Amino acid sequence: MNRRPLDVTYTTRMEYAHAWDVQKDIVGKLDAGEARETLMLLQHPPTYTIGSQRHPEHLLLTPEQLKAQGISIFQIDRGGDITYHGPGQLVGYPLLMLGNQKALDLHGYLRSLEEVIIRLLASYGIEGSRKPEYTGVWVGNLKIAAIGVKFNKCKHRRGFVTSHGFAFNIKSGIQHEGFQGIVPCGIQEYGVTSLEDCTQQTFSVEQIAKEIVPYFEEQFSFAAEWQSHFLL
Repeated sequence: MNRRPLDVTYTTRMEYAHAWDVQKDIVGKLDAGEARETLMLLQHPPTYTIGSQRHPEHLLLTPEQLKAQGISIFQIDRGGDITYHGPGQLVGYPLLMLGNQKALDLHGYLRSLEEVIIRLLASYGIEGSRKPEYTGVWVGNLKIAAIGVKFNKCKHRRGFVTSHGFAFNIKSGIQHEGFQGIVPCGIQEYGVTSLEDCTQQTFSVEQIAKEIVPYFEEQFSFAAEWQSHFLL
């Protein structure tokens, strides 16, 4: 099977605004046929992002508390509600062309992102699952990965370019940090968890970034090529 090339990058820390600018730049270049499909893997400093479902009541902190805790906040153009990004979490931004199919399966794209994480969890003996009413990956009634994406309609060709993506909790204790200041994804009845809490093992985020790529290749039929750009 011929697999499309995929540029993959990993950045230990990238400010959210910079990552968003990089995404928009690649989306435009993909539309124009001037870039390759890309998977950005990274960690953000403490950040809240608010998607298209605007629910200000799901942010529980005042501006003064946000400043005191060093948490930035952005209203962005992905779907979904409010979520947290921070150290100890693997964030993935797949920038992919969905343009050659006769019928674009946008719902199937979300399920495929979930499947990548579900298969990685299975490699550690963890049963990841879906909840029909929500997007994301769950372990029991605890959310381990949030997913929120945007489908950018192409101007120069048929189809869409994806942006935004998934946030996979890796380090133990992350659920007691920034998640305490929000109603995550607007879901009040369930909590969040992490890979370390589920396995009682210790991981680096970079380790899981490397381990997740083969599952992404398999699910989306890519051949990954690690790159060193976007690291600043």
